[in-house]
Formats: sequence, structure tokens, C-alpha cells
Amino acid sequence: MNANVAVSDSTTHSVDNRYVHGLDRQYVFHSWAQQGSLDPMVIAGAQGCRVWDYAGREYLDFSSQLVNTNIGHQHPSVVSAIQAQAASLCTIAPAHANLARGEAAKRIIAKAPAGFSKVFFTNAGADANENAIRMARLYTGRTKILSAYRSYHGNTGSAIAATGDWRRVPNEYASGHVHFFNPYLYRSEFWARDEDEECERALTHLRRVIECEGANAVAAILLETIPGTAGVLLPPKAYLRGVRQLADEFGIVLILDEVMAGFGRTGRWFAFEHYDMAPDLIVFAKGVNSGYVPAGGVIISEPISRYFDDHFFVGGLTYSGHPLAMAAIVATLDAMEAEGIVENADKIGNGPLAEGLKKLAERHAIIGDWRGVGVFHALELVSDPVRKTPLPGTEVLKLKQLLMKQGLLVFTVENRIHVVPPCIVTTEEVEEGLAILERVFESYAASRE
Repeated sequence: MNANVAVSDSTTHSVDNRYVHGLDRQYVFHSWAQQGSLDPMVIAGAQGCRVWDYAGREYLDFSSQLVNTNIGHQHPSVVSAIQAQAASLCTIAPAHANLARGEAAKRIIAKAPAGFSKVFFTNAGADANENAIRMARLYTGRTKILSAYRSYHGNTGSAIAATGDWRRVPNEYASGHVHFFNPYLYRSEFWARDEDEECERALTHLRRVIECEGANAVAAILLETIPGTAGVLLPPKAYLRGVRQLADEFGIVLILDEVMAGFGRTGRWFAFEHYDMAPDLIVFAKGVNSGYVPAGGVIISEPISRYFDDHFFVGGLTYSGHPLAMAAIVATLDAMEAEGIVENADKIGNGPLAEGLKKLAERHAIIGDWRGVGVFHALELVSDPVRKTPLPGTEVLKLKQLLMKQGLLVFTVENRIHVVPPCIVTTEEVEEGLAILERVFESYAASRE
């Protein structure tokens, strides 16, 4: 599958995997990487749940790239909406009213719980978290932000400081951030024997952190509803309600980061719908328009929104509510509604996908734990299932490469394989992906005997 591309010197190059790979390695600086050891996979095109390279090699995308192409690749109505918007108005300053922005905000508010009234648009999830933190500090007059050690909130100043994993350590330049342990029964920090104990002890721990940090100094508790990059850590059923009660007791703003879990990923429009509660601020990005044009934002509850009616909001972005991104949001949400895409994520994700992963975990000792909801699952890999010893990253990389050779893309983090296909995935595609996982786990186990 070759093509020609005109480059700036007006010469014409034959485009193939080697040419694109060479361009990348010569000119592109990658995120989260040691640059000299990179060997990036070349992608030429995509459609639905599949991507392919210039040689025509096709892959089933069970990564949704960075867990964001919820509606799948190249959805025709979203592509058409972006093209139509580009033909009429490509960009506009955020101070002006714009039809696409207004319609996008209207649709998002329609999906939010009662009591939410406004949307502040950003470029991605990281700056959405930045601005949610800013709103909470301005609204409360307090400074401290509590967030979990097992979390990822983005790679900007406050967002990376709020992040709990190792990446925050060389990036801790923002102040006022405090971390606590969120529930994770498989590797409990609280010596819990079951979900109820894990929940009770995690909430007691959080209460003590609030008390020790000074409740009147804490502006917000920031949590991923279901921590994604940290391992698809489903909280105990009562945990988020307990956090909500603590926030109310101490006058703290509760921010839920739905960047990865929102807009269909869990089989609901928002992941917190599974837990019978609602936050004060909802952070979103990724699935709201499947990343077709960068967009994120904060959905603001009425009390906080009203506060800024007569208090100046000291925040803003040049591309807040960019028309192309807004048109993509409108088309994405309309298509998800019309085509029952959220319902499909629920039906397929909690049906054939969950059932297949459960059987896979029962057959292979390397899978120490399996957890998930909707099309949001993780397989935690261990070298010793009794001691729960994490499988080394080098071995996980081998598994990832074996899966790619079989035509399956997955999202891997540390000792985990995240199984996160687009929300449009079919039963047949799930069966295909599960069969590849089965073959690779079997061959890997045989190689270690």
C-alpha cells in the first residue's frame, strides 16, 4: 500500500514504512521515551477497530490508541463534520460566541447529572485538570490538592504533581499537592481481606490525611473515577460515595477525572454513574470526540459556576473551544447516541469480552488478576501467582511484541496488558482478539517450560 507525498522541496518521494520511519527517527522527539532506543510502529491508515501500515499489514486495535478512540477510527459522520466546519470557520478566539462550541457544550451538559450548568473547554485532559484545580482553589480560597498515588492526571505543572506514579517525581515543581492511597484490593495497602474492609480502611486513611493536612487548607480531592493508566482499578461500590461524604463534611471540592473512563468507555456516559454519586467538577477529554481533534474540558456544577458570575476567573487558553474540535464533539456525541455506541460498550464489554477475559485468566497462571467494566479491562501479569510478583517489564514487552506479530495492538503499562478496544467493537472482533491473546499466552508459557 504505497502512496506519493509532495514535500517542501517540491520533490516527490515514494511513501512506505521505511520512509515514514526514517522521517520520524530523524526529526521527531517522542514523549515518555529514551530517544535513541525508539522503534516506532508506522501507521498509514485506519478504519473502525483496525489500523494498517504502508505494506498493508493490518492490526486489530485493542488499545484504542491511548484509550481514546471510543467511536473507532475514521467515523464518517465525524470526519464530515470536521470537513464542513473547516470550510466555514477553521478558528476563532475563545472570547467570541461560536455555534459549534455552544452546541458541544449543550450536548455535554445534557449528558451530565442534574446540577451542572457550564462547560469550560481546554485542549486535552491535562490542562482540563489544571483548570479544575484552579477553579477549586479560587472557589474555596484554599490551596492543597489531595490525589491518589495510583493515578495519572496529565503532564502539565499541577496535573503531573497531582499524578501519583513515578513520572511525577522528576516533575514536581507545582506546590500544594498531597497524596494518599486509593483502594486496590489485589495489592491492598490496608491488609484488607475483602472489598468491604478495603473500602472502610481506605476511607479511614483518607479521613486521617485530611485531618493531618488541615481540612481548612484542602481545596479539592482529585480522583480518577476508575484509575486507568494505574491499572483499571475498580473502586469498591461504596468508596466514591464515602469520598463524596468526606468532601461534603469538610467543605472540599470533589473533582472526578473522567478523561479515560468517560464518554462510553465503561458502558455509561460517565463512569461515576456506576457508583450512585456525582462530583462538583467533571474533567473530560479523549472519548468526547475520540481524539479526532484535540479537546478536553471541565463540566462545572451550578454553585461553582455561579461563584464566577461575579468573581474573575483567572484562566484561559487560546484554543479553548476550537471550532474543529467542537464540531468533532457534536458529531461524535450525536453518532454515539444514534448508533447506540455506549450501549454496545456495555453489551459487548460486559458480555463476550468480560466472559472471555475471565476464562483466559482461569487458564493462565501468568494472569494474577483480571478486572474491568465495559470496554475497559486490565490483565495484571505475575511471574509468581502466590507471591503476586509483578512480571518484569521486559517480559511484558515480549508479550506485546508477540501480540503485534499476531496482528493485535494492546495498551501495556508496567506489568499489565490493558484490553481497551473501541466502544464500537463487535462480538466477532472480540473473539478474534481473545483468540490471539490465547495463542500468545500459550506460546509464551511453552517457551518458559
